Amino acid sequence: MQTDSPPLAQFAIAKKLLEWYDRHHRELPWRVSPAMARRGVTADPYHVWLSEVMLQQTTVQAVKPYFAKFLDLWPTVNDLADAPSEAVMTAWAGLGYYARARNLKKCAEAVARLHGGSFPQTEDGLKSLPGIGDYTAAAVAAIAFNVKAAVMDGNIERVVSRLYAIDTPLPAAKPLIRGRVAEITPEDRPGDFAQAMMDLGATICTPKRPACALCPFREDCLALAGHDPETFPVKAAKKAKPVRLGAAFVAIDDTDSIFLRRRQEEGLLGGMTEVPTTGWTARIDGETSTEAAPFPAPWQAEGAIVHVFTHFELRLSVYSAHVERRERDDGWWRAVANLDQEALPTVMKKVIAQAIPDAFKSRRQG
Repeated sequence: MQTDSPPLAQFAIAKKLLEWYDRHHRELPWRVSPAMARRGVTADPYHVWLSEVMLQQTTVQAVKPYFAKFLDLWPTVNDLADAPSEAVMTAWAGLGYYARARNLKKCAEAVARLHGGSFPQTEDGLKSLPGIGDYTAAAVAAIAFNVKAAVMDGNIERVVSRLYAIDTPLPAAKPLIRGRVAEITPEDRPGDFAQAMMDLGATICTPKRPACALCPFREDCLALAGHDPETFPVKAAKKAKPVRLGAAFVAIDDTDSIFLRRRQEEGLLGGMTEVPTTGWTARIDGETSTEAAPFPAPWQAEGAIVHVFTHFELRLSVYSAHVERRERDDGWWRAVANLDQEALPTVMKKVIAQAIPDAFKSRRQG
């Protein structure tokens, strides 16, 4: 259904979308509203960058409390640059995709040390920073510095693929979609245009049951004209995720503390806190019995947990044991009541909760 006809008029598309955005934009803590922008308020590059990194593969509702927490702890990029890495990882714990947190710290250090605490104002300059790719560079350039940049996230991909009925499957369609985004992005208010596209995809042009009657593009959308907007964007068939196996060990001493250790800095969950586990990775299984347990003890089977990562599914057999406390060079003990002070990823919280059901109960209730 893809058409070779000329693109819809750039000016008309941008005008319709920005008029819609002025009336229906979402109020978000990192965003400057159109009314504020008209009064001369500009977006803080630090806020834009921080929010965009957090929002990668994460919902707005999940990001809001983390964004507030980071600004409370580190109000400026220089503050974040000076923060201990362990503190940043602990504050990030639960948000997932932990390479983002490691790159966040490295990027803040680069901005502080190499750029005097000011973000570069061009896409190329932003892409020279650790952890900033095409999408984040375009978003920060457009929203914070009013650069005409083609911003493309999942919401924008969906809107544009429907607007032009681009039937090439993803990911091969990405260059085609990006080209269309570049064509219709206006010189004036490119940041608002990008945020408007995001809002339209999040609230109107949704994956299922889009509210086409409310869409500012309803008269222009080629997918709607063909009566099948939900079929766009076309996606290639997904491959089944491999399943990896392993074991995790929750050692509890007589003070109700558990033994923890830190994962290697590089790789999956790098630098995060964990209970001891066997040597599973995204590519190989780990031992599932107690032969690799960190302490000689009568280990009790506590069942298993399942955690889905981007590229594989992990199934961990969970064991617990009450042990005599011994100080070790490869880890430390932490009271169960103080586990919120640790950079525990979600998969490790699942493991601990499997062995100690009330471990996080008070924090959930709070």
